[in-house]
Amino acid sequence: MSTPNRRQFLGLAGAAIATATVDVFHPSAEASQQGFEFLFVTDTHLQPELNAAQGCEMAFKKARILKADFAMQGGDHVFDAMNVSKERADSIFDLYGKTEQDLGMKVYHTCGNHDCFGISSKGAIPQGDQNYGKKMFEERFGRAYYSFDHKSVHFIVLDSVQPNPDASGYTGHIPQEQIDWIADDLGKLPPRTPVLVATHIPLVTAVGSYLSLSPDHRTTRGSLSVDNSEVVLKIFDKHNVIGVLQGHTHVWEQVTWHGIPYVTGGAVSGNWWKGTRLGTSEGFTVVRIQDGKMDIRYETYGFKSVAPENT
Repeated sequence: MSTPNRRQFLGLAGAAIATATVDVFHPSAEASQQGFEFLFVTDTHLQPELNAAQGCEMAFKKARILKADFAMQGGDHVFDAMNVSKERADSIFDLYGKTEQDLGMKVYHTCGNHDCFGISSKGAIPQGDQNYGKKMFEERFGRAYYSFDHKSVHFIVLDSVQPNPDASGYTGHIPQEQIDWIADDLGKLPPRTPVLVATHIPLVTAVGSYLSLSPDHRTTRGSLSVDNSEVVLKIFDKHNVIGVLQGHTHVWEQVTWHGIPYVTGGAVSGNWWKGTRLGTSEGFTVVRIQDGKMDIRYETYGFKSVAPENT
């Protein structure tokens, strides 16, 4: 189920601050011969305040010089559609769309919680509104979950954000209908086809170890990670998943589970345009696929916050 992107996206950023090489399953000979790079750009949180547009432009200029085949946007394109007027939501999405065009490459979009209109309005935005929830996102970018193929690699983009029924926010969750779709989509692939997955809310993360939370790590599930991730992970165990790219927490980390690297890709906005987030500066991830390995590096671009509140 391949859904074309409606727009082209934003560009990114500067000096590499970290690298990692992950040994994964060996894909087919055809895939091995077609090495390529792409960008994983997440949590741009574009807004007119805090020099966010300027920061994205700095990032885009850096991205233009990178030889990437395409970009994947990991969600939270804007800040913030969850509890603002329609006029504000439209204006920041318009700002994002205009900025994205500067990148000059194909972009595949992931829906983030901040991209969902009215879901924290507690009734101020009626759920019957034609733009409520993911409808505004889907009108601009297409389906919230889908798959596509590039140079013998199969990509899946998940929809991990589910609005709460009482408009009090969201839960990180993969509904059964989507789980069935994942199993069906992967089940149609030839054996050993390499698969890469993108999700906004992480399936696997150690972020709870970095925060002052309850000793019970499961308190992060549903807010900082997907609350039924184990169901999805069991499906991945049956296929040649060579990596999962994640957003949402604004940290750059890698956790390997059952041989699969789960990479959380930092944030273009850093600490929501207020400096560094748990030691991660404003930036994005460059991914290279070659010979059964996923090489990743994090690129920063020298943004200086006008209102630093480093965490």
